[in-house]
Amino acid sequence: MILTFRYRIKDATTAKRLRAHARAVNCVWNYCGEIQEAARRQEKRWPSAFDLIKLTTGCSALLGLHSDTVQAVCKQFAANRNAARRRPHWRGKKSLGWIPFAPARAVKLDGDAVIYLKRRYRLWRSRPVDGKIKTGCFAQDARGRWYLSLQAEIAESQTCGAGEIGVDLGLSTLATLSDGRKIENPRHFKKYQAVLAKAQRACNKKRVRAIHAKIANARRHYLHVQSTKLVRENRLIVVGNVVANSLRYRSLRKSAIDASWSEFRSQLRYKASRHGARYIEADETGSSASCSACGARSGPEGQKGLRVRAWVCDCCGTRHDRDINAAVNLLLGAERRPPAVEIPTFRAGRR
Repeated sequence: MILTFRYRIKDATTAKRLRAHARAVNCVWNYCGEIQEAARRQEKRWPSAFDLIKLTTGCSALLGLHSDTVQAVCKQFAANRNAARRRPHWRGKKSLGWIPFAPARAVKLDGDAVIYLKRRYRLWRSRPVDGKIKTGCFAQDARGRWYLSLQAEIAESQTCGAGEIGVDLGLSTLATLSDGRKIENPRHFKKYQAVLAKAQRACNKKRVRAIHAKIANARRHYLHVQSTKLVRENRLIVVGNVVANSLRYRSLRKSAIDASWSEFRSQLRYKASRHGARYIEADETGSSASCSACGARSGPEGQKGLRVRAWVCDCCGTRHDRDINAAVNLLLGAERRPPAVEIPTFRAGRR
């Protein structure tokens, strides 16, 4: 599988050179856009990635870029255009810096630094790169900080646990597990909401970007801790598709975005694939209203039913916690397999 390693660059003195390289990358990108527009006006076929690379051959020395970077820009332009079926947007001064490369020739890791075009860029190398590096890029975030991203191919390892768990995502708690445990929802945005509002009223854009980045980093770190714990304990993880169902209600959207269910499921998915666990996204329609003991659908439903957190089944009399019951139903739904239905065959007789 492909895993991305991201390192922060110590850009106190090197950010100026990276910004210059990023401007050169924008020139190549916009040139590809001009070629695309010219081909459209002349009603010719769209230029392929090979055509764009051929047209930009020899410009790397003039722009101060590595030849692999120019080729990577052309390939990415063609890929984005083919996916969207239209010309990608122009890259200008407000675009975040981006410098792609093929690590086999363009960059070299040397201790706590990376060498690109014979220049050293020091970085905080928090962990070693496992596996074989395939591609990478320098990328700039909204605060102007630069990062080195390396995509490496690593081998899967069977290091997951032996348990099986159903995960019901929610708002009051981030997730409820089928064994009765609950993962608390720290509500990161709510913690910094007052400070963020004060910075926005003062029109302090730099402070606003810093607060947003702090919220995102805290949320991502918390999700990494919880997802890693689940994968290490279980070989089967079943999660409901709660995003599609809950975002219909306007009153829940802000809390749902703060909980970041999509990021949590994405982390569970790739970590399960890496450590040999099985990840399933199940349809959770009716999971909280159906009794996990007898299967009768007698629980509260709809937006008004969300306030009911515990209920008793009318058929078997079992008392349920709404979230735990939904998590158990998700797990049972993944474990059950529909029986094979034999289709009878009829032989036509003579009349």
